[in-house]
Amino acid sequence: MSAEGFSAWGRLGWPPAAEILRLPSRSAPLPATAGTLLPYGNGRSYGDVCLNPGGALLAMRGLDRFIAFDADTGVLVCEAGALLADILDVCVPRGWFLPVTPGTRHVTVGGAIANDVHGKNHHAAGSFGAHLRAFELLRSDGSRRRCAPDENPAWFAATVGGLGLTGVVTWAELQLRRIAGNAVAVRNTRFTGLDAFFALNAEAERQHEYAVAWIDCLAKTPRGVLIAGDHAATDLPAPRGERNLPLTPPFSLINETSLRAFNAVYYGKPWPARETVHHRPYFYPLDAVGRWNRLYGPRGFYQYQSAVPPAAAAAATAEMLAAIAESGQGSFLAVLKNFGERPSPGLLSFPMAGTTLALDFPNRGAATLSLFERLDAIVLAAGGRLYPAKDARMPAATFRAGYPRLAEFSSFVDPKLSSGFWRRVMEQN
Repeated sequence: MSAEGFSAWGRLGWPPAAEILRLPSRSAPLPATAGTLLPYGNGRSYGDVCLNPGGALLAMRGLDRFIAFDADTGVLVCEAGALLADILDVCVPRGWFLPVTPGTRHVTVGGAIANDVHGKNHHAAGSFGAHLRAFELLRSDGSRRRCAPDENPAWFAATVGGLGLTGVVTWAELQLRRIAGNAVAVRNTRFTGLDAFFALNAEAERQHEYAVAWIDCLAKTPRGVLIAGDHAATDLPAPRGERNLPLTPPFSLINETSLRAFNAVYYGKPWPARETVHHRPYFYPLDAVGRWNRLYGPRGFYQYQSAVPPAAAAAATAEMLAAIAESGQGSFLAVLKNFGERPSPGLLSFPMAGTTLALDFPNRGAATLSLFERLDAIVLAAGGRLYPAKDARMPAATFRAGYPRLAEFSSFVDPKLSSGFWRRVMEQN
């Protein structure tokens, strides 16, 4: 198989894999390769956590079968290459929804486990791994382990959020949550100032299952819209299918001028105080435009997602937003939300109690990297961390400081598995 198309979402021009391999069935052994190997799902990680430059990638999308589904209990067993979109297509009409979902449907179950993804309901439900009942882990020595919270629990903890490095997940068993319709009842509230956000968000978390804020990252005084929601006992027509961005423009369409214009229009549009919408535009707004990452032009883009603990959240978030506004760089869909107290099950899981801020940045070379250095210093001083699934440049020291269980995790890494991210942050290049 050609390495063409096996890229990361940020399109930053990483060197390609030397070879693309596949697993013909979930019962097959791992294919032989002279170098290192990394399972590759659907390429929705932003940086090199899903890449293995110079090594082999194991294409997992072929393992996309449903093995069993109990429509009475909502327990689903499926292969690791199944997309979250596949699960939703089958299970939503039967009254079940993902217990936790990230901001795109186009990630595999294996990728959701490897990055222990989180969603708009972390304050209530925790991360994806908190709803995993079991999975099978295939190691390069041919061994297979059934991992669950009460069976091989150490391997379970290492693999959830383990960046695909402990072995290959072949299948997973997931507990879905009951819904009464395909729609979401939404409450929209504008705010100005971070104090207003934290007060409104605390109320929203008490009253709603989901809560997230869009924030204008270039405003002198932070402003945004808090978008809270709950599943509704309503069925609405599905929105029209995705429309692909047909080509990559010769330069980034996201710049300070276009961002300021977009943010002013987006903040000022007539937000209804309450509305009921199909679940797709609420959970997956960017999925409406296929290949939207092309907007950033041929140089690609970075995403910077941080989490800081509650005691430092207000001050650190204000300092980060001030630095971003001063730089004139930023994102048209900046996300601000709180993580809850429910601990994530993985040794390297990103979510931690506190506040997370996620923004996309066009790749402007040294200017962008200089801004990230400023943001890193703020995050580290606050006792926070960065999200590997969104990262493409985190220094080794930043990674080590943010993940205190790194040494414990390292003992579970399969000697045959590696990634560009892992070699970078472990300084193995």
